[in-house]
Amino acid sequence: MLGNFTYSNPTRIHFGKDALQNLSGELANYGQNIMLTYGGGSIKKSGLYDDVVKILNDSGKNIIELPGVMPNPTVDKLYEGCKLAKENNIDLILAVGGGSVCDYAKALSVSVYCEEDPWEKYYLRMEDVENPIIPVGCILTMVGTGSEMNGGAVITNHETKLKIGHVFGENVFPKFSILNPVYTFTLPKYQMIAGFYDIFNHITEQYFSDFDDCTSDYVMEGLMKSLIHSSRIAVKNPEDYEARSNIMWVATWALNTMVAKGKTTDWMVHMIGQSIGAYTDATHGMTLSAVSMAYYRHIMPYGLAKFRRFAVNVWNVDPAGKSDEEIANEGLCAMEAWIKEIGLIMNIRELGVTEDMLEGIADGSFICDGGYKTLNHEEIVEILKESM
Repeated sequence: MLGNFTYSNPTRIHFGKDALQNLSGELANYGQNIMLTYGGGSIKKSGLYDDVVKILNDSGKNIIELPGVMPNPTVDKLYEGCKLAKENNIDLILAVGGGSVCDYAKALSVSVYCEEDPWEKYYLRMEDVENPIIPVGCILTMVGTGSEMNGGAVITNHETKLKIGHVFGENVFPKFSILNPVYTFTLPKYQMIAGFYDIFNHITEQYFSDFDDCTSDYVMEGLMKSLIHSSRIAVKNPEDYEARSNIMWVATWALNTMVAKGKTTDWMVHMIGQSIGAYTDATHGMTLSAVSMAYYRHIMPYGLAKFRRFAVNVWNVDPAGKSDEEIANEGLCAMEAWIKEIGLIMNIRELGVTEDMLEGIADGSFICDGGYKTLNHEEIVEILKESM
């Protein structure tokens, strides 16, 4: 049965083609100094930057810009933002971009007034926030992370080769997020499909834990089927609004904490993928797709009943005349075929991983115990070898 839990999500979502019209109303709730943070400048090419700046100016706000947030935000970038935010007495951090920009904004929000090194406090010791927090708002241009409606914030330290996520409490969740599927149309295909797999893996990380016949599992099966269907349409036509809007909404629900409630959850694919990212700076979703098949085949015997259910309920495998193991294997084969179909990376060599990195990547993979099998160091190395 489901465990005990309390559920609350304070993020207000504005969704659809006219969602940006709600920004001025949201800005009225905050002071004058707005930090506008974004990535490499794609929002300027698309015209979104001009639209947002106009609304900020019309609302009488002072704009302090912090561009250049990279796909894997670094601790050095975090320190840069802390200095700028403190100097300008920021009242709201407005993140415009994908999940990395949203993650960065949340990490920044808790770090500006932290009285010690935020990397040490939040990412190494995993401590709670005790200092004032700057509120965050998000305007999303890429789907995948779910960062627009959760407290997660992943930061990379290249010096120590660690990429770590801290899941902060609801006081760090974005106060509002603006989701217009049209903003995702200009995303390069590589980034688009990487986001698709990030969404899918968020769901499987939560789905492949516990054996109970719980409501969350039914919800997750529906989310996965919706994503699979829409991803096939979007790969052929990236500007199919219905497909991209469904994917955007699935991404939000995949990781806004709701389906995880009452479940132990796994997260080992993410731990291994993030460690690969710390070594190679590879695109996050691709690090996940590259190790997933080896990982799930490794743990399948320990969670056979759920893998059988996954095959039948998500991939429509016909169970007639087959053993549970045969059914489960067929489901994983269907998953692998879909990964190949939409063009995801299937091995870690393509991401820049070399044999001499394997021990270090395994060392940097935090071991979680919420799944069907708690891995040891040797098993992680073996999974990495199988992913080569």
